[in-house]
Amino acid sequence: MNFSDHQPPHFHAWYGEHKVIVNINDGIVKGEMPGRAIKLILEWLDLHRDELLDNWQRSQNGKLLIKIEPLK
Repeated sequence: MNFSDHQPPHFHAWYGEHKVIVNINDGIVKGEMPGRAIKLILEWLDLHRDELLDNWQRSQNGKLLIKIEPLK
């Protein structure tokens, strides 16, 4: 996430030279990435949606983000 980034709430994900932007609320993905990587990102999103939305609010208010556990 980037501080004071534009709406809607989203995060950026990279895999090699690929980059996507993922909408936190509905999981819409903008950009291109291998299907397996997108599947893992969306699984992680489902597990941590509330934490991501909390971090989005923190970023909008200029507060430090709270680390979110990676997918295991």
